[in-house]
Amino acid sequence: MPPLNYDSPQSLRAFLDGRGLGMRKKFGQNFLINQNARKKLVDALEITQGSVVWEVGPGLGAMTSLLLERGAAVKAFEIDTGFGAVLKEFFGGNPYFHLVEGDVLKTWPLQQDLPRPAATDFFLGNLPYTIASVLLADFIEKSRFFTRLVVTVQKEVAERIVAKPKSKNYSSFSVLCASAYTATRLMTLKGASFYPAPHVDSQAVRFDIRTDIDPAAAYPPLFRPLVRRLFASRRKTVKNNLAAFAASRFIGRGDEGAYGARAHDAAAIAVETLRQCGVPENERAEHLEIQDFVNMAEKLEALMSFTKRERPV
Repeated sequence: MPPLNYDSPQSLRAFLDGRGLGMRKKFGQNFLINQNARKKLVDALEITQGSVVWEVGPGLGAMTSLLLERGAAVKAFEIDTGFGAVLKEFFGGNPYFHLVEGDVLKTWPLQQDLPRPAATDFFLGNLPYTIASVLLADFIEKSRFFTRLVVTVQKEVAERIVAKPKSKNYSSFSVLCASAYTATRLMTLKGASFYPAPHVDSQAVRFDIRTDIDPAAAYPPLFRPLVRRLFASRRKTVKNNLAAFAASRFIGRGDEGAYGARAHDAAAIAVETLRQCGVPENERAEHLEIQDFVNMAEKLEALMSFTKRERPV
C-alpha cells in the first residue's frame, strides 16, 4: 500500500510539497479524496482477477492501488512527469502495472495491442474536463472499444452523454456515445469530494458496450461524419445541412466542373434522401433517432454513388 493517505488534503499537500510537486491547472488535476466514491467507481467496473484496465489520470495512484488490489492488470496514462515518477516508485515493482507517460490523446493510439475491434478491456478515468469528450469520441471513432467504462466528468458533459432525442443536451456526441454504448449515470460528486475542490459538480457515468450490434461494423462509412455535420448548425434544417454535406463530399472527390452543378446535385440528393428515409425536410437533427442517421447515411451513399456514375466524363 502506498505510504499516503489519499483521503486527507493535508497529507496530499504535505506529500506534494515534500517532493517539490505541484498541481497544474492546465492538466485539470483534482484528487478524489472521497474513499467511498473511489470504491463505488471501482465496484461499478465489475472487474475480475486478470481484467485489463486502462486508467487515465491516475495522479498519485489512489484508484490504481484499488485496481491492483483486485487483481487487475493496469495500464495507466499519466501526463505529469512528477506524478509519473511517484507512480513508478509506488507500483513499478508490480508486474501488473504498466505506465504510459505523456498526453493520452497522443499516446493511446501508439499502444501495440491497439486498436482492435473486440471489446475485452475496461476503462477507468477521472477525466480532465478539457479532454473528456475528445478522448471518448476518439476511442469510438477509431474503434477502440471497451467492455465497460466508468468515468468521472463535468456534469454538463455527462448530460450530453446520456441525452435523448428532443432534449436540449442531445448532440452529435450523444449519438456517437449511443452508437457504441449504453450509458447510465452513477453518482454526482460535489466539489468537496476533490482536492483541490473544483467549482463545478462532477458526474460518474458508466458505459456498457452494446451487445445487440457490433459497434465496429454496424454503421455505414458516412454515419459519423454525417452526424457531426447535421449537428454543426443546429438552427438549420436537416435538408439544408444535408445538402451542404453532400456538396462537400462531391467537392472532396476531386470532381471538376461548375460548382453550381454540384450544388444542384447535392440539393436534389438531400431531398431524395429525406424522402426515402421518411424524414420531413424541415426537421432538425436534435429530433432524430440513431436509426434515422443510419438510414440517411446509407441512402445518401447510394444516391451519391449513383450520381457519380451517371455524370458524364
